[in-house]
Amino acid sequence: MTAGGPAQGTTQRAPGRVSQSDEDKGGLSTAFAGLTTRGRSFLAAGVAAAVCAYVLGQADLLRVGLLLAVLPVISALVLYRTRYRVAGSRRLSPARVPAGSESRVHLRMDNVSRLPTGLLMLQDRVPYVLGPRPRFVLDRVEAGGRREVSYRVRSDLRGRYPLGPLQLRLSDPFGMCELTRSFSAFDTLTVVPRVEPLPAVRLSGEAQGYGDGRQRSLALAGEDDVIPRGYRHGDDLRRVHWRSTAKYGELMVRREEQPQRARCTVLLDTRRIAHRGAGPDSAFEWTVSGAASALVHMLERGFSVRLLTDTGASVPGEGSDGFAGATQESADAAGLMMDTLAVIDHSDGAGLSRAYDVLRGGSEGLLVAFLGELDEEQAAVVARMRQRSGAAVAFVVDNEAWVRGGAQGPSAQLEERLRLLREAGWTALAVPPGIPLPELWKQADRQRTGVVGRSEAQSTGGWS
Repeated sequence: MTAGGPAQGTTQRAPGRVSQSDEDKGGLSTAFAGLTTRGRSFLAAGVAAAVCAYVLGQADLLRVGLLLAVLPVISALVLYRTRYRVAGSRRLSPARVPAGSESRVHLRMDNVSRLPTGLLMLQDRVPYVLGPRPRFVLDRVEAGGRREVSYRVRSDLRGRYPLGPLQLRLSDPFGMCELTRSFSAFDTLTVVPRVEPLPAVRLSGEAQGYGDGRQRSLALAGEDDVIPRGYRHGDDLRRVHWRSTAKYGELMVRREEQPQRARCTVLLDTRRIAHRGAGPDSAFEWTVSGAASALVHMLERGFSVRLLTDTGASVPGEGSDGFAGATQESADAAGLMMDTLAVIDHSDGAGLSRAYDVLRGGSEGLLVAFLGELDEEQAAVVARMRQRSGAAVAFVVDNEAWVRGGAQGPSAQLEERLRLLREAGWTALAVPPGIPLPELWKQADRQRTGVVGRSEAQSTGGWS
């Protein structure tokens, strides 16, 4: 028998193999170990009948005993010597799903031998959090035939879950013996945080998207060009700079400008000491889902985005600027950040100083932070982050309200932390349980609008 399984993905199939030598490693002991309860009962009854026939001198009883004992032995030998060549594959549709959503797993079995198979029982290994282990019975697959089955998996907990390997159980017609063969490959289902669509709040201040107030950069020249530069083949003659041409004695052209993509850093506080509770409805899971929603929203609006945690680690990574999200790579960047959020867990850090060190002075664009509980020292660190960003919005979890299970207004201590952030230029909101992120997103816009209306000093950054 040959078995196979797929590579990870939603459309491709790549069979794995269980070699013949792997099947024979256990010898005949493997076959006899596969005897079912019925087979063992027949064998025991046959041996007992043969012993009684010998003691009592009953030849007829001896024949019955031999028949009972030989039947499971023959079934095991025949099943062991049966050689099916079966290829299998698995396909996930889709392979990455939000928490609480379903994915369908498609299994396909192909009989690639010249002989029909007997009764086959197909079983896929699935973590218990995804649901019960699926089992299917395939009755006689003809030579060159194919059978397709499917099942659904669902998880309310984000993470990466292995599916497989696929197991094939062979049984004889009398049910005396069962042998199990495993396919070699497995797949991984990635359950990412829930993403909520956010309202289109217009941003201002730093370079943003392709709207008003955008920064500009060289379109064709590159970083080392100056104004003006020498003519290059293909340049528009309308860009010729005649004064410089006369000065340098060669054809010179003016540069062109193009909008530079705005930047947005999403800061996620994962400190264990800053969050209370656990499970899919905990405050920590809300912050993870909020960070995922903000990342997707900013990428859709044309921003270059990165994910930053309290440990100082950033995603997509530390390239020339650490950001990603150009048109050709926005899907890959979103997938990488969502995969990171799928498995992110609490950190053992006590502070946010590492994240503060990653932020460079004043050139980081918009900063959106999802924070846990802040003491006075960490609130001061977060306040200083405003000096290293263009605009800053903070969602601070109200742990007391999450523990009590109701929104009764932030405590005096939390109000003091929010006041400190607002005085530093943040748009800061408390996050009680039960209020969806889109509503808080709108509240942040209203709060910023009120602050800007009272102070022109804050009109260069924030929300509008």
